[in-house]
Amino acid sequence: MQIHNDFAQRIHIQYGDLPWSASPNPMVQRKMLERDGFEVARATSIVRYKAGAKFARHTHELGEEIFVLRGVFSDEEGHYDKGTYIKNPPGSGHAPYSEQGCTLFVKLRHLAPHDAQRVVINMHTTSWYPGLVNGLRVLPLSEFETEHTALVRWAPGTYFNAHRHFGGEEILVIEGVFEDEHGRYPAGTWVRSPHLSEHKPFSTTGCTIWVKTGHLLAREPAIA
Repeated sequence: MQIHNDFAQRIHIQYGDLPWSASPNPMVQRKMLERDGFEVARATSIVRYKAGAKFARHTHELGEEIFVLRGVFSDEEGHYDKGTYIKNPPGSGHAPYSEQGCTLFVKLRHLAPHDAQRVVINMHTTSWYPGLVNGLRVLPLSEFETEHTALVRWAPGTYFNAHRHFGGEEILVIEGVFEDEHGRYPAGTWVRSPHLSEHKPFSTTGCTIWVKTGHLLAREPAIA
């Protein structure tokens, strides 16, 4: 299965417009943003757990990243509230579940094989730092070689300089409206821009975005 798997193409999707599709667990549904493969796939998805949903313990060969959009997500390591980022490194395993239900942003098989760091950060309980321009606050989440992942808060009326992204850029708009010369992206929009793409971002109303850069230089072959 191949969905938006050409990283040379710029794409933006309002995930609320996508249908929910079944997963192997009848209590878990997903909206596929990008996918290269079938049940074992390099994938980016919105995933919804119904209350009481659980998976048997399994291993993520090339890791996973999770951002909790709603509810509480859990595994044997702990409980993760709305606003929590989790990076489980390649080769790690867990048995995830949700007692009350939750909605997640999930990336599978996007991490470098030798990235061994596990990360858990809650945006509501961690200190943010000043950004490169007035009006920006940044919460670093993960860094490895060319790859950088962070949350960024834009105050209303904040403008950033035009810049180019080595290794591409991926954004999920969490709150508010993010903008650039290419368009206007309200909460629930996923934007992926290719290697060496350029833009001049701003936010008139203010927003919070999850952003990952430097990870779109190459990808593994499609998985049968």
